Amino acid sequence: MKNIIFMQDIDTNRKSDEDFRKTAVLFTQDGKMVDDVKKPTGEVGDTAARLPQIHGRRWPGGISPYKYSIESWKRWAEKNNAEVIVMEDLLCPTTDMGIAWQRHYVIEMLENDGIDYNQICCVDADTIVHPDCPNFFDLTEGKYAGVHQEGSMDWCGRSLEHFSRFVFDGFMIPYHMYINSGFQIFNKSHKQFQLDFLDFYNDKKEMINWVQENYGVGSEQTPLNLFIHKQNIDFKLLPYEFNMTALSQKEILDDKLTFTKCGWVYQYSQIPDNWDNKKTLYWMKKTYEHFYGELND
Repeated sequence: MKNIIFMQDIDTNRKSDEDFRKTAVLFTQDGKMVDDVKKPTGEVGDTAARLPQIHGRRWPGGISPYKYSIESWKRWAEKNNAEVIVMEDLLCPTTDMGIAWQRHYVIEMLENDGIDYNQICCVDADTIVHPDCPNFFDLTEGKYAGVHQEGSMDWCGRSLEHFSRFVFDGFMIPYHMYINSGFQIFNKSHKQFQLDFLDFYNDKKEMINWVQENYGVGSEQTPLNLFIHKQNIDFKLLPYEFNMTALSQKEILDDKLTFTKCGWVYQYSQIPDNWDNKKTLYWMKKTYEHFYGELND
């Protein structure tokens, strides 16, 4: 049975609110995902929890800017009994639920598409994986697994403080337990946890959004960290080499690609604004071509 590499490569401008109304309604008013619901015209919509699209979509004006990430993971998957599945459409407008939150429906989406699997790794599409990366699925011991967030300590500290105070009734975790949600591994036994996490979002949505808007500490990352430990989920912290964040702060992000000698999965975030044109896409392209050669559109 294969493991799944699950990624999001979503053009948020491709689908309007009107498009959502014309196609399947994906959530009931209380935020629950449903299987069959009626369109406003009275017609029965598609199964709501199906994967929106898998693989191969071209963005208007060209191929996805995250092509290097996706193709690197496909190469790795071929060698490690895994399959890459790319979520390319939103499940609902981002005004209802942010993109990162929507990936937590992945277990339901896979089940409703009849896709069997062993474990799932949800990984951000701004990563490149080394072709010789060890199979991290073998390291999880069947637990929920992730990698400690390096860098952005001020942001993480403020995020933990504000979400703890306003959303989690003072519940707190130490920073050394805090993971980057751009690389998280779980399995079928975590289905109820994922549903509970989404129920939590729907119940606390207004306050979560208020914290994000007023304190600039958005995304689902901090709520996920707090919720994992508040629910006493058995958790495995994997080595930094499997999700290398803060490359520039560690002074290993250079044109010699020093970081490629230090680990296996590279996340190109937190790059300073004064780096001219050497932003995420520059490093993803350079790293991909270093390992795999030129990628044609």
